[in-house]
Amino acid sequence: MRSDDARVLVLEVITLAHPMIYQLKQEQQLPISLEQAWEFFCDPNNLDKITPPDMKFQILSGANQRMHEGQIIHYNIQIAPGIWNQWLTEIKNVHPLESFVDEQRAGPYKLWHHKHSLEANENGVLMIDQIHYALPFGLLGDLVHKLYVRKKLQRIFDHRVSVLKEMFPE
Repeated sequence: MRSDDARVLVLEVITLAHPMIYQLKQEQQLPISLEQAWEFFCDPNNLDKITPPDMKFQILSGANQRMHEGQIIHYNIQIAPGIWNQWLTEIKNVHPLESFVDEQRAGPYKLWHHKHSLEANENGVLMIDQIHYALPFGLLGDLVHKLYVRKKLQRIFDHRVSVLKEMFPE
């Protein structure tokens, strides 16, 4: 069995065992070139710039290189007041000037698959974030999603929109 087949089977098992896989998709037009956008998003140190300050984002390791296939980034975040969590993500499916994926290897989610895409157009670059995620703890996790996680994720991505508008004004 190829490793790609194994990955698909694992996702199918997760889907069957936990049918509540959520999706968040957000698009933002940036008035910059494709090369500028790729350069910015390929630097793991820029994550801190676009993450809300109250999350107290800290990269612990893996940010000393430009983003590349197989890169592991280890960081610490405050997911709620007084509640810290370490996250380990792997960079996968890197297509220069087009897209890359970060997948959680360890952290607060049962499943986290975040595809970052960039599409050049007449106004600059359309940035697309598409996230598929699931929470642990079955029905309790689903309740926590409804009451907290969905709003928190949307707030994080709304913050990114605001910061990127300031960083790359029209």
